[in-house]
Amino acid sequence: MTGCLRHSGEVLNLPLEISEYDPRWPELFRAERDRILAAIGKYVHAIEHIGSTAIPGIAAKPLIDILVGVKQLDVYRECVKPLADLGYQYVPDAERVMPDNRYFNKGPDDARTHHLHMVLYDGEFWREKLLFRDYLRSHEEVARRYEALKRDLAQRFDDGAPYARAKGPFVKAVLKEAEAAQ
Repeated sequence: MTGCLRHSGEVLNLPLEISEYDPRWPELFRAERDRILAAIGKYVHAIEHIGSTAIPGIAAKPLIDILVGVKQLDVYRECVKPLADLGYQYVPDAERVMPDNRYFNKGPDDARTHHLHMVLYDGEFWREKLLFRDYLRSHEEVARRYEALKRDLAQRFDDGAPYARAKGPFVKAVLKEAEAAQ
């Protein structure tokens, strides 16, 4: 399927691709984590692999999602240049949708490789992303339902934004279930 991305006012048709699980994804995360720590480690409290590529065995968009926890969000300013040197582009417009997240992406518009979310360590975004990931890692049947949902949505939507919104009710239900299990 193709998706649309707005870039400098233009709409780009991009593939909304769901790939079979790649056992290299955890190693790709670890290698990138090490590069990030070498570049901005003094600002980082913790780094985690999130998103579907962090769930063993399930299909995913082949993007490595990285969660960078910092003690103060304003340190992102010091990180923009070192991360740019690693190929990351800071996307300030993302703050309209995610105000507590400093979002960076890596790779060309038509072939993103990494998403980096810089957030407050142990803030709400941090906790929810890890709770969701860990619950899916420990509940294979829920992970399989999530995989099936993603495959279905990739067939139904031509745009990444509606795809992401359509996953929302499932994610909220899983978070509620995970919180109750704690």
